[in-house]
Amino acid sequence: MPTMNMIQALNSALDVMMAKDPNVLSFGEDAGYFGGVFRVTDGLQKKHGLTRSFDAPISEGGIVAAAIGMGTYGLRPVVEVQFADYIYPGFDQIVSEAARIRYRSAGDFTVPITIRTPYGGGIFGGQTHSQSPEALFAHVAGIKTVIPSTPYDAKGLLIAAIEDDDPVIFLEPKRIYNGPFNGHHDQPVQAWSKFKEAEVPEGHYTVPLGKAAVVREGTAVTVVAYGTMVHVAKAAAEDSGIDAEVIDVRTIVPLDIDTIAASVKKTGRCVILHEATRTSGFGAEIAAQVQETCFYHLEAPIERVTGWDTPYPHAFEWQYFPGPARVIDAMRRVTER
Repeated sequence: MPTMNMIQALNSALDVMMAKDPNVLSFGEDAGYFGGVFRVTDGLQKKHGLTRSFDAPISEGGIVAAAIGMGTYGLRPVVEVQFADYIYPGFDQIVSEAARIRYRSAGDFTVPITIRTPYGGGIFGGQTHSQSPEALFAHVAGIKTVIPSTPYDAKGLLIAAIEDDDPVIFLEPKRIYNGPFNGHHDQPVQAWSKFKEAEVPEGHYTVPLGKAAVVREGTAVTVVAYGTMVHVAKAAAEDSGIDAEVIDVRTIVPLDIDTIAASVKKTGRCVILHEATRTSGFGAEIAAQVQETCFYHLEAPIERVTGWDTPYPHAFEWQYFPGPARVIDAMRRVTER
């Protein structure tokens, strides 16, 4: 089986779906001829033509609005917003239109659109190229929010998103496009080709939306994470020697609380990890649901390890980024009680 990095896996997903379904098309800022700033759409215009893969003006509101119109007429557009930090001009279209049309039309219309965007930090992008806005979308009824952590999942989840009849926000952790990142910024970068998760089938397959994965089994504590933080959680478990079970959420909406709860009931302890700011971050929602479903099994208070409540810094990137040391501290606090 061929190995792919996440960029190649996402490109393969788009290629497979554009070949399979003539209603699937891809567009966005520099996403046509140039192939996207991270090259995810590279070669699609040449292979599928100008009407299926094309560039859009620098207008996120216009890009999303055009996609919504296409979706209501039966197309399945996949649009690229160049960075998640730039998605806010399109936020009103996403919230007020895309998320509401099925409800407002009593099911007569759906909006099967997928909005792809690179997100997260760890690349010295500073405050305007490092944001993690997933909690904003998770709060909105009517849209699904997906965050992969491996090439295999990235392709399968993107195909599932494109085939879904509801709008999907597909957040791509850009720090792990080319290889997994364990949070140790002072260690050499590793390529995805060295990892089993980079074995990606060339054809069509899906990873179901709303299904979390147990990526490391353990008995001492449950660590819940998504995106880049899955790899940080695994590194923290290995570095500390703590027998942690790591859950990759994969889809924050819908959230697979059953898989998370089953793990917490086994371990009795829970640490939640995400890169976004702490206050009202999605980890708070996970913590609330874990408390509701696992109250009598918890042996210690739930811990959250997150970004700080500040704009994402440039000079102090690694003080902001939730690395293994902070995760280990949290795991020790809950296991030593």
